[in-house]
Amino acid sequence: MDLVLTMLMPAIIAVVAVCGMAKRVDVYDALVAGAGEGLGVLIRIVPPMVGLLTAVYMLRASGALELAAQALGPLLVRLGIPPETVALLLVRPVSGNAALGVGAELIATYGPDSLIGRTAAVMLGSTETTFYTIAVYFGAAGIVKTRYAVPAALCADLAGFMAAAWAVRVLFGGA
Repeated sequence: MDLVLTMLMPAIIAVVAVCGMAKRVDVYDALVAGAGEGLGVLIRIVPPMVGLLTAVYMLRASGALELAAQALGPLLVRLGIPPETVALLLVRPVSGNAALGVGAELIATYGPDSLIGRTAAVMLGSTETTFYTIAVYFGAAGIVKTRYAVPAALCADLAGFMAAAWAVRVLFGGA
């Protein structure tokens, strides 16, 4: 079984290369063009991600996130959400990449098997980058007024955060 898993990726790459050659595609040029497009995407993604992560770290260093966690703590506890996840709750609707960075930091700090680490991981999978999604889909459809969409989507995010915390407590017993 280990041999199969070890050979799986090289086998997939070989199959793609053979299929490309069978269709008379210059596989190397296609690879280079794809890598170039990937670098273009990277150049567009990195600056906003660095800005958002910097903002999150500045909020954390200034103590603002701790104050928010203390202020929202009783409400979050009543909702079943660990207060330590405040940064994730604030960043996730804005940026998936920044939320992934915050989630990775929570997991590194508290451990992947902790209640907070598990909750952060499930929250990342249960919620959406609301503002990005609304901008993309409404922009594609030509909708300018988002009157009820944003509050409804943020309510859905809150429901996702609460459901993630609930699922972790039920499945892992608040470990």
